[in-house]
Formats: sequence, C-alpha cells, structure tokens
Amino acid sequence: MKTSKIIIRKIGFLSAFILPALLVAGYYQGGIGYFYPLIFAFVCIPLMDYYVGEDRYNVPKELERILSTEQYYRLITHSWAYLQVILLVWACWAVAQDPGRPWYEWLGFTLSTGVVTGGIGITVAHELGHKNNRYDQWMAQLILMTVCYMHFFIEHNHGHHVHVATPKDPATARRGESFYRFWWRTVTGSFRSAWNIEKERLTKAGKPAWSAHNRMLWYMVLPLLYLAFLFGTVSLLVDRLAWEVIPFFFAQSIVAFSLLEVVNYVEHYGLQRRQLSNGRYERVRPIHSWNASHMISNFFLFQLQRHSDHHAYASRPYQILRHFDESPQLPAGYPTMILLALVPPLWFRVMDAKMDEWQRSYGAPPAAA
Repeated sequence: MKTSKIIIRKIGFLSAFILPALLVAGYYQGGIGYFYPLIFAFVCIPLMDYYVGEDRYNVPKELERILSTEQYYRLITHSWAYLQVILLVWACWAVAQDPGRPWYEWLGFTLSTGVVTGGIGITVAHELGHKNNRYDQWMAQLILMTVCYMHFFIEHNHGHHVHVATPKDPATARRGESFYRFWWRTVTGSFRSAWNIEKERLTKAGKPAWSAHNRMLWYMVLPLLYLAFLFGTVSLLVDRLAWEVIPFFFAQSIVAFSLLEVVNYVEHYGLQRRQLSNGRYERVRPIHSWNASHMISNFFLFQLQRHSDHHAYASRPYQILRHFDESPQLPAGYPTMILLALVPPLWFRVMDAKMDEWQRSYGAPPAAA
C-alpha cells in the first residue's frame, strides 16, 4: 500500500508537463486552443480535485531519507528549468509568426503562457531556490529570469521565511485585504525588501551597494539581456524585426508573477504569529500557513499546497512534504482558491469564516519555548 502511493505520486508529479504540451497543441489548433492551459488549470483541475478529493498520506519516516536523495525527483525539476527557457523562445517565435491574429486569441495565448511559466515555472523555481547547492539555486534564478522576478530568490528565502505571518512580511495578506490591494503592496514591498536584504549583505561584507557585487542590479539587467536574446533570435527566424516579442515577454511575465502573488495571498491570508514579550515573534509552526492536500492540484504544484510543512520545515523537499491535521485547511486546492481570490466578496465570505475558526482555536497560541 505504501509503495503504491509513492509510485502514484512519482507518476503524478509528471503531470505538470501536460500544461506546456497543451500550450503548444493549442497554438497549432488555434481558436479555443489558445486557452487550453487556462481552461485545464482553472476548470479541469478544480473538477478533478473535487471528485478525487484529498490525499493526506504522509511518507513514512523510514522512507524519507531514501526519497529525499532519489535523483528522479531532481530530474523532474531540473528538466523543467531548461524546458521553460526553450518554451519561451518557441512562444515568442509563435507570437511573431502571425501578429495579425485576433486580439482575443493573443490574449488567450499570453494568459496561457503565463500560467505555464508562472503557475508551474515559479513553483519549480521556489523548490530549487530552497536547495543548498549552487546548481539548483542557479536554475531557480534562471527560471525567475524568464518572468522578470529574480529578486524573489533573495526575498523569499531571507525575507518571507523570516517574517511570514507578521506585519513585517509584504507577502502575508492581512485579513480584510483584497487581492488587488495586496498585489501592489507585495510586488513593490517584496522588491524593496530584497534590495534592503542585499544591501545589508554587502555592507557586512564591506562592499558598496552600487557595484557589480549587488545581485539586485544583475537581477534587473539579466531579464533585459534575455529579452534581447529572444528578440534577436526570433527576428532572425522570421527575417524581420519581431517587435511584438517585447510586449509579449513583459505581459507573460506579469501574468506569471501575479500568479505567484495570488498564491502567496491564498497561502497566508490573515494568519499572524504571536508577538512575545521581548518583541520577537514565536517560531513558525504548521498553524501559520493555510494547507491543502488535494491530490490532483498537488501533483501539478509539486505539493506546494502542503505549505504548512514547508514553512515549518523549509528544507524538506517537495516529495516528502507532510499533511498536518492541526494546520488551517483551505476548502479547496489552489486553482479554485485563486479564482475565489479574484472575487473579493466571495473570498471574504468563505475565508473570513475560516479565519474565525482559526482564531477560536489558535488566536492566542502558547508562546514557543
């Protein structure tokens, strides 16, 4: 039984590659095909989540070390990193093939591309960015370069994980705050936070902030260099200046990192850690992140929805993340919750009631030792 569940997950994690396949197939079909990844992500996956339900199975402790080091799981994430770079070259070429297509078709193609590069791509970058080896971290930054959000590599690890569920964290949504208000606060606040973290690092090392040692400066330049590569390559392929590549690149980037931020909104909405008498906050526990163990969406998102375990134990790889019954549970998987977050009155009606339940149980949790 244990072995069969692990095998099912091994196969399930490959499902993420369905979305880029749909993007390519949909382009060549045309028409409604431009919306295939969008439809699959926000219609098909929620329906499958509903009918298949949750999977609360946790890998037995005696198998955790074996699965943690199994190269199969790294191969999946490594493959995605290179796929995303190549896929975006193809997408830019596709845009330049027939710029006269109806606007709604290009809208569908742009949104669908962002769902792939953000919904799956940034999820993979998030996983790789938590590894302690330079190759994985380099690939995380490579993916983030393709969506103009490289500062996430700094802010997420050294800002968000430190300050999550406190007022200091720009990526933690406050109760009563709509996603649209949160979006501007987190996009600008996360960038400022990353800049300050990098500046502090350089100051401690005795190096000036305005220098080649500042990763934030490189993080602003590298996406532009990648765009120049895309523009030049596609222009050569279509034998003209493919100007449409430029707005497409930035548009899919905005869609991609907006997906990241709506996921942040869902993951931490309203949850706060208790402030101790010394002014510090209690340690992060599984009760400080919203959790979802819906099987199908967790396959596609590499178990990111088991977010409570991730924040409590950030070094755990995706294949052994655990479900905790004591964690606050979302009523549905991320795809459904993202749609709900885009309609604030519905979001508040559902989630504020869930918040009331959480506060009754953990509104004043005991301070950590």
